[in-house]
Amino acid sequence: MTESRIAVIGGSGFYDFADLEERREQTVNTPFGPPSDTIVTGRLAGRGVAFLPRHARGHRLSPSEIPARANIYALKTLNVSHIISVSACGSMKEEIAPLDVVIPDQLFDRTKSRPSTFFEGGIVAHVAFAGPFCADLGQALFRAATTVGARVRAGGTYVCMEGPQFSTRAESRIYRQWGVDVIGMTALPEAKLAREAEICYATLAFATDYDCWHETEEAVTVEMVVKNLLQNVETGKQIIRAALPDVVSGDRTCPCASALATAIITQRDVIPADVKDRLRPLIGKYV
Repeated sequence: MTESRIAVIGGSGFYDFADLEERREQTVNTPFGPPSDTIVTGRLAGRGVAFLPRHARGHRLSPSEIPARANIYALKTLNVSHIISVSACGSMKEEIAPLDVVIPDQLFDRTKSRPSTFFEGGIVAHVAFAGPFCADLGQALFRAATTVGARVRAGGTYVCMEGPQFSTRAESRIYRQWGVDVIGMTALPEAKLAREAEICYATLAFATDYDCWHETEEAVTVEMVVKNLLQNVETGKQIIRAALPDVVSGDRTCPCASALATAIITQRDVIPADVKDRLRPLIGKYV
């Protein structure tokens, strides 16, 4: 059996993973177009790893332009079983300071115009998404972050906005009233698509600023975000390296691994042949 890989999707400031050994760049074509960039595969801490820069090298893709379906599909075809997402976020709580790490366990969707499912064109599936992040993978990341000495918070709600503009003060204050912990632009639809692909997904959310709700802090700027995130890139790599040996390989017992088992509602005999072929890496064991 081919060894499963753990994927790392790098966010703003995280465009390469030079630590990978036995590096190989792979161009993957998908029915949903090309992924954000070529995917680098290799080995780290004894595990097979695939690295994909979410915004492409050089940061060429806006959050709304990220080809999330192509990204997740491509990683699935490379036998990825787990995705560690690294993301820059704004803090919505005083106690989450810039440079802190949050490993959220909930999502609130405020995106507007992003394709968020593989299942269309003659096939319908409703996956469970009450727990949008893989708890097992999140716990492994938390243990690793604690080991390397990062200021880390386990749990919390990530509100995902459309962007690319930052929040207005009114929006930021309302999100605060909702009790969310961090705000970002990229966890969705990634997390939804990963669940449909039966891939475990968790996020290392690095707080880079206090959004614009904080009266005593300057308004968020690109310079502030990038400066703080670059300080966290090395911490993120340390966390990932420490977490890899702790990530379950082989048989997974989390719900992510069988998310489609009872989710496909369409009668099998009416699913178009071209749809079956297009989604074979996702649904082949069920249809």
